[in-house]
Amino acid sequence: MVNRILNKAFRNARHVSFTKDAKIIFFSDLHKGDNSYADDFKHNYEIYKYALQSYYDQGYTYIELGDGIELWENKSFEPIFKAHKSIFDLLKKFQRQKRLYLLWGNHDMEFRNPIKVEQILHTFFTPKNISDKHIYFDLEYYESLLLSFENTQKTILALHGHQADYMNYVHWKINRFFVRYFWKYMQKCFGISDPTSPAKNYKGLIKVERKLNQWILNNNNQMIICGHTHRPRFPDPGDIPLFNDGSCVHPESIIGIEIENSKISLIKWHHSKNNGPKRKIVKTVLEGPEALNNFF
Repeated sequence: MVNRILNKAFRNARHVSFTKDAKIIFFSDLHKGDNSYADDFKHNYEIYKYALQSYYDQGYTYIELGDGIELWENKSFEPIFKAHKSIFDLLKKFQRQKRLYLLWGNHDMEFRNPIKVEQILHTFFTPKNISDKHIYFDLEYYESLLLSFENTQKTILALHGHQADYMNYVHWKINRFFVRYFWKYMQKCFGISDPTSPAKNYKGLIKVERKLNQWILNNNNQMIICGHTHRPRFPDPGDIPLFNDGSCVHPESIIGIEIENSKISLIKWHHSKNNGPKRKIVKTVLEGPEALNNFF
């Protein structure tokens, strides 16, 4: 079943071409919530906003690999939008310049329905003129992207990663029910982690990675960049080319993957070690940069 799901995601992926000097940033697993106790994103709000503005100013294309919005713990998008409106305004700027690609994950899987996306856009991004209407209402969420680069024959499959997690892909509504009405409160009151999440379940995490690795080997070493497990992954050249961009809900930091000038890096944005009242937000390169061709 998982193999068929991954094959379908690969076959139906949106093809996107880039020049050899393209600049791309991948983030995933923001889990933007309503700014309540259950909103894991709020602790890294300022770091993420600073990083995203920096990428916008530098001309990067932004690819969000799913779970950007927390729709398991929250029934409505409205409080999420109000809590993080400045972030959505920034994403709108990327969209205007056609530098934005959004994928859905298990926690925002409702966005695989274009009607749901359009309903939200009509509610919160009412256009002032016809040209704005074309911009806002052309916004799409994808399951997967197939990225190709100038002078390169190989491609990169970008997806959330829950395609290798049967319960979180096929029976996601069951998991959503337990998270929304049970595990959220168990975590608050007793610190008990949600067992449906591979990020909080080591055995589940390893199982997901193993299935993705096997699919890569069965498909001509097809390179993948994903999220879902929250565990950053940056293989050595010659290893199975499975990359994971971590998440934006790590303690006091966000982790992502950059591609710039045909080189790939794993990066972290965080506050500097300066303990003063105005600590700077800085970027640290964790792995790389390595030439993409070393993984093709």
